[in-house]
Amino acid sequence: MLSKIYSGAVVGLEAKIIEIEVNTSYGLRKFEVVGLPDKAVQESRERVGAALKNAGFKSPHQKPVRVLVSLAPADIKKEGSLYDLPIAVGYLAAEEKIKLNTEKTIILGELGLDGSLKKIKGTLPIVMEAKEKGFKRIILPQDNTPEASLIKGLEVIGVRDLNQAINFMAGRINIEPAVPLSPEILKQKKYPLKLEWIKGQEYAKRALEISAAGAHHLFMMGPPGTGKSLLAKAVPSILPPLSHNESLEVTKIYSIAGLLHSENPLVTIRPFRAPHHTASESALIGGGTPPRPGEITLAHRGVLFLDEFPEFHRDVLESLRQPIEEGVIIILRAKHRLTLPARFILIAASNPCPCGYFGDPEKKCICGPSQIAKYRRKLSGPLMDRVDLFINVPSLKYEKLTAPEENESSEKIREKIQKARKIQEKRFRGENILTNSEMSIFQIKKYCQIDSKSSSLLRKYVDSRKLSARGYHRVLKVARTIADLDEAENISFTHLAEAIMYRLNDEESYLHLS
Repeated sequence: MLSKIYSGAVVGLEAKIIEIEVNTSYGLRKFEVVGLPDKAVQESRERVGAALKNAGFKSPHQKPVRVLVSLAPADIKKEGSLYDLPIAVGYLAAEEKIKLNTEKTIILGELGLDGSLKKIKGTLPIVMEAKEKGFKRIILPQDNTPEASLIKGLEVIGVRDLNQAINFMAGRINIEPAVPLSPEILKQKKYPLKLEWIKGQEYAKRALEISAAGAHHLFMMGPPGTGKSLLAKAVPSILPPLSHNESLEVTKIYSIAGLLHSENPLVTIRPFRAPHHTASESALIGGGTPPRPGEITLAHRGVLFLDEFPEFHRDVLESLRQPIEEGVIIILRAKHRLTLPARFILIAASNPCPCGYFGDPEKKCICGPSQIAKYRRKLSGPLMDRVDLFINVPSLKYEKLTAPEENESSEKIREKIQKARKIQEKRFRGENILTNSEMSIFQIKKYCQIDSKSSSLLRKYVDSRKLSARGYHRVLKVARTIADLDEAENISFTHLAEAIMYRLNDEESYLHLS
């Protein structure tokens, strides 16, 4: 006999509804799965057989029956173990052992050999797609119900094991749909580090404020131990919380990566990713088999912190060029073409030389000129030209480290940044962008008008080739952000001068690398 069950598949960051047809006929004992299944899906034959037997049903491996499972559409690669439960349900329905109600129902779940259900990845995008396609109910492992219940308008049924799922669909037991988590539980307000806890470095803190307000990329250089890493790690405490749409967008990425917290699945704090400098290109930008989001996608709408920037492999750093410029990464493989979001704030930190003390007034540098040149040559001009703000983070004196607390709190800075972000949100309504850093050349001309005095200043730096064409546009974007922080309608000469100062700070060290 033939049965039909609906499940889902994740392709990149999008979900597709999968139709599972199970046909059983008596003959030579055989269990086949067709429709581009990967190794994990093919192995479901053994898991399903053992789970059915241990749940009290007769396994297809125990009798002369040919089982054919078709996963449609057949041209989409099926990956993972989430098809175990729907295949088992489809087999029982095809054998007509029990009558099951699977109408307008999506079924997901990995089976243990004892029939228990295990947590799966990628639940949220499948639930979103199911709702869009008109399905009314989803049956899945209990551990996935908090995540699935984030989407309203769909009946979410969490089950512990195969027997409970079968009894529910047969109408023998009643299971109440999962209740969405309360807003209080979903609110995440804990920050591992706050900006006011860091002594001194007011200049760097101002640059971080501008970077956070407009989502501009920032590069910090300074000797070891001056607080570069601490400053970067404190950035989430001054970033505004994610909007509801942004939260769902980021949560969907983390669902596919299997990184969601089981008790609090909604991501409300902007991501902070800090990969080690030995990370490979595919780990950073995404890829692999099957293709998966990399660190730049996991940092979407948040911060990507690259400490020891010149220590990353050159090909890894150069792969950042397109994502920094476009806000997306396109991964091309023989059988895949994925477009993944990558709208992040890049914060990079570096020492001035291998020993870290070049230019330090107190400690002598032991590096030779060739060592320094080789170290800095790892950072190409085209890559560094895509950075908006450059700052030095100097060593601090004892008096500064032990001075009384006079820093502006992260909460106050975050309030200023939220005001600036709201100004940008209002400005770009209907433009399909959120921050000043995302402006195109057309939008820069429209929203970054400057007076004649400011224009003369920019002409001076462009004509002397201290600013490239890209640098010219990035200065205007940063100036627009500084004006937004001041709640000013127009960009003034002071705003522009400050933006140029951050752009050309120790320019020879950053852009004109020897």
